Amino acid sequence: MNSKRNTAIFFAILAAMLFGISAPASKALLVKIPPTLMASFLYLGAGIGMLMISMVQRLKNKTPLEASLTKKELPYILGMIFLDIAAPIFLMIGLTMTTASNASLLNNFEIVATSLIALFIFKESIDRRLWTALGLITTASIILSIEDMSSFSFSLGSIFVLLACISWGLENNCTRMLSIKNPMDVVIIKGFGSGIGALIIALILRERANSIPYVLAALLLGFFAYGLSIFFYVSAQRVLGAARTSAYYAIAPFIGVGISLLVFKESPTLSFMVALGIMILGAYYASTEDHVHEHVHPPLAHDHRHSHDDGHHDHSHDEVVVGEHSHPHSHGELAHSHGHTPDIHHSHGH
Repeated sequence: MNSKRNTAIFFAILAAMLFGISAPASKALLVKIPPTLMASFLYLGAGIGMLMISMVQRLKNKTPLEASLTKKELPYILGMIFLDIAAPIFLMIGLTMTTASNASLLNNFEIVATSLIALFIFKESIDRRLWTALGLITTASIILSIEDMSSFSFSLGSIFVLLACISWGLENNCTRMLSIKNPMDVVIIKGFGSGIGALIIALILRERANSIPYVLAALLLGFFAYGLSIFFYVSAQRVLGAARTSAYYAIAPFIGVGISLLVFKESPTLSFMVALGIMILGAYYASTEDHVHEHVHPPLAHDHRHSHDDGHHDHSHDEVVVGEHSHPHSHGELAHSHGHTPDIHHSHGH
């Protein structure tokens, strides 16, 4: 379990590192590309790039290890696409009204939104340590949203970034429900669905981009910062759950801030530095929990990638099966105690 969790944590951090470049890079590209069109190019770049990788993988591996998406997941797929159209549009609009470093740090509010939605709607467990982290991150986000500390007037750009975070928080939970299936398929559907949707809106708004190099740069950015990042994020979610993956993902804004300060020569304000310190402390609390207790697995039937050496899959096959594979299978009731995260086999209450 520790090896599996450590791999998932590594994937979450890798996803964060890749996404961390998106805010400062997007800020530079928005000079030539309008916000909605920019959001479209980012997701289309993700979809095109991951589709090419998927085609190569399918040629090399005739026997798929991952389970395919089905009609049962359609509501979550549609929700994911709709929210992924709205979120980056909000973010791109926000980036035109605020600094890239402010937007990068404020993106950490996505952790709060994801966790609260996971708790109240999807019944995912959140312990005291994670609650402490959420309080710290919320405080830092409020500090960054206030343009003038004396008059408490909120920045319109910050509000748009927060709307993006809330949309992504709900989308993260929709994606969490798809994470047991093939992550590559999830990213491809997300990329083309959200990209085409945003493109239609951009055309309705009559947005245009006349610089081919900037368009190609946006597509390439989308492949790395959205395509590969989302792939590793979804892979982490299947083990860690929505709230905890989002917490590890908190490193992304800090990477974005560092790049922004170096590239755009932005001078950090006192409130910015205070918020940064609080964010770092919140990220630390979010990533240092240990969850162990006696729990019961109810009978369950589903289809996903698995192996028979993880302590949860003891069903038999007609022929000998070695290593990871996928097929419909069922679990009987099981009671035991071990360290775990809210993955698909640990959605019990507390």
